[in-house]
Amino acid sequence: MTDDPRRRQPRRAVPGRVDVVDTLTEEVVGYLGNLSVGGMLLIANRPLPDDALFQFRFRLPDGIGAAQPIEVGAHVLWQERAGAPGQSWIGLRFLGLSAEATRRLRVWTTQPEQ
Repeated sequence: MTDDPRRRQPRRAVPGRVDVVDTLTEEVVGYLGNLSVGGMLLIANRPLPDDALFQFRFRLPDGIGAAQPIEVGAHVLWQERAGAPGQSWIGLRFLGLSAEATRRLRVWTTQPEQ
């Protein structure tokens, strides 16, 4: 867990590669870098439109993610080019999370990183 005093919510790096899918196009747009209850860092395959809204799906590595992926509304807050060619780092804020998604993210982000 990243415990940065500037952050409002605990944030945790995501181990391995967890793909993020745009639910409207069913396209993999990138993978998770880190997560909090309020948002995520997306390591994207390409830049996304500034200030855009998306509906994403990913499988949280919490033991039940394969059976029940999480769907989130997400708002692009910022982005910058990553070090790897063709990649962008994109900060997104979650919108309208379900109570169950909020619970799962809260539990997962407060567990120690392995």
